[in-house]
Amino acid sequence: MAGLNTQQRAAVTLIDRPLLVLAGAGSGKTRVITEKIAWLVKQQGIAARHIAAVTFTNKAAREMKARVAKLLDSDASRGLRVSTFHALGQDILRREHKTLGYKAGITLFDEQDKITLLRSLIAHGQNDGDLEAVEHYSWQISQWKNACLPATKAISNATDETLLAAHLYQEYSRSLKAYNAVDFDDLILLPVFLFQQHPDILEKWQNRIRYLLVDEYQDTNITQYQLVRLLAGNLGRFTVVGDDDQSIYAWRGAQPENLQQLQRDYPRLEVIKLEQNYRSVSRILKVANHLIANNPHVFEKKLWSELGYGEPLRVLAHRNDLAEAKQIVSEIIHHKFRHGGHFSDYAILYRGNHQSRLFERCLRENNVPYFITGGTSFFACQEVKDILAYLRLFVNPDDDAAFLRIVNTPRREIGPNTLEKLGDYATGRHISLFSACSELGLQQKLNDKAVQRLQRFCQWVGDTARAIESDDSFTRIRRFISDIQYEQWLKENSKTPAAAERRMRNVDDLVNWLKRIAESDAGENKSLADVISRIMLMDVLERQQEEEAGDRVSLMTLHAAKGLEFPHVFLIGFEENLLPHSSSIEAGQIEEERRLAYVGITRAQKTCTFSYCTHRKRYGEVEETQPSRFLSELPEDDLEWPQKKPLDPEAVKKRGKQSLAQLKTMLGGCRI
Repeated sequence: MAGLNTQQRAAVTLIDRPLLVLAGAGSGKTRVITEKIAWLVKQQGIAARHIAAVTFTNKAAREMKARVAKLLDSDASRGLRVSTFHALGQDILRREHKTLGYKAGITLFDEQDKITLLRSLIAHGQNDGDLEAVEHYSWQISQWKNACLPATKAISNATDETLLAAHLYQEYSRSLKAYNAVDFDDLILLPVFLFQQHPDILEKWQNRIRYLLVDEYQDTNITQYQLVRLLAGNLGRFTVVGDDDQSIYAWRGAQPENLQQLQRDYPRLEVIKLEQNYRSVSRILKVANHLIANNPHVFEKKLWSELGYGEPLRVLAHRNDLAEAKQIVSEIIHHKFRHGGHFSDYAILYRGNHQSRLFERCLRENNVPYFITGGTSFFACQEVKDILAYLRLFVNPDDDAAFLRIVNTPRREIGPNTLEKLGDYATGRHISLFSACSELGLQQKLNDKAVQRLQRFCQWVGDTARAIESDDSFTRIRRFISDIQYEQWLKENSKTPAAAERRMRNVDDLVNWLKRIAESDAGENKSLADVISRIMLMDVLERQQEEEAGDRVSLMTLHAAKGLEFPHVFLIGFEENLLPHSSSIEAGQIEEERRLAYVGITRAQKTCTFSYCTHRKRYGEVEETQPSRFLSELPEDDLEWPQKKPLDPEAVKKRGKQSLAQLKTMLGGCRI
């Protein structure tokens, strides 16, 4: 534990009571968790297989695993569980599926799958729901699940405004069960219900996980809190690490109140504060502390640093959003020219994704490489997932997830009631949905027309799969896309003709990409099964692209920036109705918006720049805007206003050209 400060060391070595570590931004919380794992194994003799550490992102889990690997050899760390909450829940369901009435190989629905099923239930069922409100229904169902409410309780507690959604929740849950499927919220909710209803299984898991560590505890919702409490037991064999000042996910059910609830549920709870920051200069921390002090606190803490005082934080004003983008890009080019370093040292952070568009344009025009974190993956596009699902079913008819995704895409008059009964039959017979379609016993569950439609679909799948295998695969693939009239389906289900064309281009790009993969090795054509395996791996690799962004300016939302750090940070759109956001102002959620601004400031290591406009285009109209109220909450002595009035756009443009010319001269005329 060399190098740990006094508070970090205390947090690592305390094990005889429940522990809450209040870890401020940049205070070394991940090191505390990993050092504690090593302490439990080496000094307390707890086998690694009886320790679990959970966090919220795969990236954080991978980082934690890598750090533990440096502290424990492979033998000592064997069986250690380091994962996300959802991965832990998925493992519990995989091992205990029979008790919950599921068969092996549970299908996981993503958000698009969920929306599709809800649309189908509304269109074909007795529910009077509004198809236009399907995304709201999806959100409401997630809120209920995050609050640990089953559908029956949601109905009994429903108001006139939520009763439709509650009944839809019940239909949705019934359909998922019939499909042998769960959604992401179920990965936490179902283990909680399992443990509450089966004490013997809970005891088995408590013996399996004898010490629990939880990262980013302020982001837990009610259901995750219940899971932690059940696994930790009455003795409270846990260490949770969190920061109430960085709780920014109330919109997805996070409950910073869970920090206080710990004190009520565990009277012996010890609280240790980590306040020394190893990331930022003191001036940045002073400004951040000053801002967040305007929020009420149950636990008081104040970040400090030994990294020097630092430069004043700058506040830039602009006439409009285009001038803002041009000047910020100019600032980055100019700063890099003067100080050296890398483009990856700079981050542009904003409240909403729509704010990135002008910055992308200006960065491209100046040949500055950039990377957008949180942008939509090619593989996350609905049309790409649809075609891949068809191809997965062609190579593996027992792929239930692929079957469910495309059996009625485009529509084949196979509604949710038919699929629910098919799912019930397949589950009872312990076979796949595809295999169940050809069994005689299915006729006892469904009418003749429904059976004929299912069998006709399965016959087509089999014929197409054989044709692809025996003929020119990619000619056949394009033919099946044409045969199912997928382009027409896109036109009918896209908001504009241009959107439909763009989505069809994605389909063409996918097929061309698959063909290149199949022909990538000289003299050898891979089978479609081989190609599909390769492309699914590419999906995984693309999701990891963020960590390999290279030397590029980072663009991301404030929410996406949490957990990251950059030498130089630009916080743009620091205006009323943007930050704080208008919806949060109306909902009285200013405290969370202030925490969001605090998170943005504490991403900066050396310099932090605020930016706002006096006019901004919204919904096609130019509106006058006001600086964010949060600027008035910052210590004036630590701010620098380079211009009291907005810089002239022509001056910005001229400075940008000068900086670029200087760089080109320095680099011998090379492109940046």
